[in-house]
Amino acid sequence: MSAEAKPVYPVDTESLYLPPKEAAKIGKKYTHEYRSGKPYHHICIDDFLPLEIVQKVYGEALAFDPKPPENSSAQEHLKASYSPDILPDYTRLVFSALNSQSFIRFLEEMTGISGLIADPYFKGGGIHRTNNGGYLGVHADFNHHKQMNLERRLNVLIYLNPEWKAEYGGDFEIWTDDMKEKISSYAPIQNRMCCFSTSSKSMHGNPEPVNHPDGKPRISIALYYYTATWTDSHVAHSTLFRPRPGTSDQQTYKQDRLRAMRKYTPPVLHPLTEKVMRKLRLI
Repeated sequence: MSAEAKPVYPVDTESLYLPPKEAAKIGKKYTHEYRSGKPYHHICIDDFLPLEIVQKVYGEALAFDPKPPENSSAQEHLKASYSPDILPDYTRLVFSALNSQSFIRFLEEMTGISGLIADPYFKGGGIHRTNNGGYLGVHADFNHHKQMNLERRLNVLIYLNPEWKAEYGGDFEIWTDDMKEKISSYAPIQNRMCCFSTSSKSMHGNPEPVNHPDGKPRISIALYYYTATWTDSHVAHSTLFRPRPGTSDQQTYKQDRLRAMRKYTPPVLHPLTEKVMRKLRLI
């Protein structure tokens, strides 16, 4: 990654402002590439922000977390998420800029999704840190923002890792819904932005463990965007994990059962049915 490279999204490094009209024009340049993404709409853009911004956020993220993430499960290991509300000043301002009208206009023009809404709660978003040996299995994300009753539509990931090589692991992978084929794989190199449309079928993750020779963590910015399109006909679910073929990855069977029940059972019966399923330890 060259320090001289012209940033795609040239927000001012101090004010963190870019006029909405300029941001929209930039987004429009990437419309075709984004909508050509398979098996679901996605794009990865290098040299995305002014490098100074990425370097500052990376430095604050490293200094902020002296203790390693300790969570561990079959699907997620040594990964932690930190809300911008508890992060250092400059990083918090960067997240505000990425939740602003200007960045929303960029995303709307690029994706063709109108009425995007940023998440003031940063639910699940923030700085994501995965330490050596850590991973996140292939999955589809939760689809409903309960507090605001919104439908999740977009993920934006901006990687902060300098001089990252493919052999260090932690690649962002895109899979087909039936998990028969990995379509794309992107190393989490510094200043690479990946954006993709989210649904119950947008399978993705970084399932290969981080393996940095110097023990450095994989760090990224993560933000999610929504639309006011949620209706009672939608079926809410949390993260849905899927196993890769020929691996020991594990599926989230309990969530799948709960999702199926909500899909095929009248809403008035959901509380009673969930109570029975919990009693039978099905969820």
